[in-house]
Amino acid sequence: MMIGILSRYLRTFLLLVPIGLLSACYPIGNATRPIPTALVPAPQQAHRLVIFLPGRGDDLEGLKKSGIAQIIQHEWPDADVELAALTMAYYLDGHATKRLHDEVVVPAMKYGYQQIWLAGTSLGGMGALTYDRDYPGDVYGMILLAPYLGDSTVPKEITAAGGLTQWNPGPPEALNPQTWQRELWRYLKTWSDDPGKTRHVWLGYGDSDRLRKDIELMSPTLRSSHILMVPGGHDWKVWKVAAPQLLQDASRDEATPSAHRQE
Repeated sequence: MMIGILSRYLRTFLLLVPIGLLSACYPIGNATRPIPTALVPAPQQAHRLVIFLPGRGDDLEGLKKSGIAQIIQHEWPDADVELAALTMAYYLDGHATKRLHDEVVVPAMKYGYQQIWLAGTSLGGMGALTYDRDYPGDVYGMILLAPYLGDSTVPKEITAAGGLTQWNPGPPEALNPQTWQRELWRYLKTWSDDPGKTRHVWLGYGDSDRLRKDIELMSPTLRSSHILMVPGGHDWKVWKVAAPQLLQDASRDEATPSAHRQE
């Protein structure tokens, strides 16, 4: 899977970062243990579930302190929220999407939710995208808050080509540390070829986000009404503003009501 290849790239990156600095700034986690989760029950009967993934700066406690579960439930009071601390260790382990599938998504399916959403900030947004790539159709929709899309030269190719629609990624390549980002962008290009894939995908980011250029190469694959840019950078201040509006817009856009959870 792509995440297995991504893990090798991240290991190389981490070798360049002083361990003390890394551990002080970014929660790593322990991939030998189950993914830490916390379920925040809906304030009313739950019709759907939102699984929220952290950026590299957060762990389970960080997600709890962010208040994102309460923000989601203010707009979607019929949503259970499961905070899932898929931190760096699980990506480095090489089985992040499989672990997320086996330990979080599949158990959630047993509760009879009609809608299961994935949401995440930065690295968590990338995790949601790669999950959808590896397990297409598993989740109903995604809320992406400033998703990290890699840092290769591929975006320059896409820009030079005039965008994802015009970009020719070449033949598919075996995944390795040099090709995984091209293959991620190849997956995103399928969105421009089949707009139906983004029917339930929503995107928010800040106007001064350091990832803005790459995000805006992806954003034309989405409906313009599904994209929100707000003032600010790459942080929770922005995401806490963007998330409620995206959730409100998604509610208005939903054509079919959620099914009740089967107790």
